[in-house]
Amino acid sequence: MANVSSLVNESPILLPLNKDKTMYDGFVTVQERDFRLRIGLPSDLQLKRAKLHCCWQLKHLLRGYQHIVKQRLQHSDNLVSFILEFKTVLEVALRGRPESLSIPPPQYYSQLITEMEMLGWDKLLFIDSEFRTLRLKAGDSSEREHILTVKLKAKHPEESPECSADVPVPLDMAWTPQSTLEKLHSQFMLVLESLAEFWEVLDEIDRRTWVLEPERPSRADTMRRIAIGSNVSIRVDVNPRHPKMLPECCLLGAEHVVTPLRNKLNANMHMWNPGSSVLHNLQDVLEIEFPSPATHEKSSFSAECGICYAYRLETAIPDQVCNDPRCGQPFHQACLYEWLRALPSSRQSFSVVFGECPYCSKPITVKMAAPLS
Repeated sequence: MANVSSLVNESPILLPLNKDKTMYDGFVTVQERDFRLRIGLPSDLQLKRAKLHCCWQLKHLLRGYQHIVKQRLQHSDNLVSFILEFKTVLEVALRGRPESLSIPPPQYYSQLITEMEMLGWDKLLFIDSEFRTLRLKAGDSSEREHILTVKLKAKHPEESPECSADVPVPLDMAWTPQSTLEKLHSQFMLVLESLAEFWEVLDEIDRRTWVLEPERPSRADTMRRIAIGSNVSIRVDVNPRHPKMLPECCLLGAEHVVTPLRNKLNANMHMWNPGSSVLHNLQDVLEIEFPSPATHEKSSFSAECGICYAYRLETAIPDQVCNDPRCGQPFHQACLYEWLRALPSSRQSFSVVFGECPYCSKPITVKMAAPLS
């Protein structure tokens, strides 16, 4: 068994507590951090039956590495060699868990419990094993459910936490060392109420029209692509701060169908009434009535791409249409771009490729497709 001087040299502060040298206590230093530990040996001083007692920081750091430590105890020749290997394991653990460099003190946990009691445990949906990430639920005045994700810092509440939520605006939350989770939750509730009208606008569109994109809109999405007819749609982007104002609009489809609609939009824009719903206004200025789930099947507007024969390509749907009225075949932008690029007769000018429709051979163009996410 290694003598005390060896242990002092190899592991700066680790000393025997008794005459038989069956109990060692002290610190192991790794990356300029000291970790308290105690090693108990059996009377025959065999390492494979030794017991390792760690401080709470060390237990936290070694989570997932316990089997390696046990293996090293089984195979090390003496206590000195084990300590050297133990330090190597700690260095690997620290590299793999940079957050362990700032393990919170015990006061952190008592503060967290106090704050949760003030807020109410019924608002806690999730907390991770590190007690750092919390998900808090909140309901707005229209009974929509929302989630606020809070990532606490090791020096909480001195350091402001990171907050995120499924909302369409930056989540700027005020924080001082005197702030609590309850105050944070109250601020979030105010943000939700400020967006109530925005969500009402989009909820009406989702309920009363066929939305082609996004397929599963989140509360942060401001865009809706609404079906008007077969291979014709309008993409609207609603301003979260001014949801009743005229949104940004882009008509999609064959030019012979889109042009009359675009002309009506431009001519009737002055009729927009902020006191009325966005959906009602859109129908008035376009002089149309949107197909609804009550009157139409979605399959009427889900035409497959004429090249890949699929409707969805990753998240994209066919949004390029042959302008010839007798054809009108839709394509995914990426599919049409790759098809035209492969044709010897096509030509490219900057990001636009000019070629022939794969179906009717009439002239067709497409912009360079953005990479799929």
